Amino acid sequence: MKKFFVHYFEKWWVPIICWILTGAIFTISLLVKNDLFEIVSFLFLGFGLLGLIISSFYHFIKKRWLKGCLTSFLSGITILALIFYVFLITFISIMDGDKFADNLEIPTDIQLDIPIGYTMDFQRPDSITNSHKIETDFQLYQPSQPGIFAYDFWTGKIEKGTIYVKAFEITQEYALSTKYLKKDSSIEIYNPTDSIRKFGTTATFTIYEGDWGKPFAARFEVWFKPADGKKERLLIKKNYKIEGWQH
Repeated sequence: MKKFFVHYFEKWWVPIICWILTGAIFTISLLVKNDLFEIVSFLFLGFGLLGLIISSFYHFIKKRWLKGCLTSFLSGITILALIFYVFLITFISIMDGDKFADNLEIPTDIQLDIPIGYTMDFQRPDSITNSHKIETDFQLYQPSQPGIFAYDFWTGKIEKGTIYVKAFEITQEYALSTKYLKKDSSIEIYNPTDSIRKFGTTATFTIYEGDWGKPFAARFEVWFKPADGKKERLLIKKNYKIEGWQH
């Protein structure tokens, strides 16, 4: 191993050739546009860069100033190029936005409600929250930016348990934001009376699929998980026209 290390870095041009080869492979991967190939070639480029950096230290230790400066210069150029590449990819991703809703059609043969916005003092409208309900109901709110939601739920007599929301894009039946939605939309409820009682989220939850200015149809379902461990059950579902969070 030591012999290989000395042989590799003693010949100052070897790390440079490896750096050129790994850079060429990475460039080809960008043209081919294969995700796996791009990841693997990026790792190889990282090893090529690491070899240049080690080579710089090796030659400086040996007091070979010219060779050390050359490999240091190439290392710096590579690092700057990688920083620019990451910045460019991030910028393009932000500008392009989420493509989820680009080719989705909004059905015209079903009722689609619109999430209600908050008031100027960031409160839910009294006309909704204080309305008299005579049956189970659900209201979706958009407190501020598209993709961020809250809700109220009205129900009569029900045992102790937890309600939470499931959401689906209607035309494809695609489950939305499954990683976070159940936890972020959960509310503990209990109503031992026959009167309709309102429960509501105190925080917001996010639908990450989609983008601002790209509305699509989504079905919101309220599910109930009894505290005694009985089977979960669907309580109500409503359709809304929404936009996802811009990310």
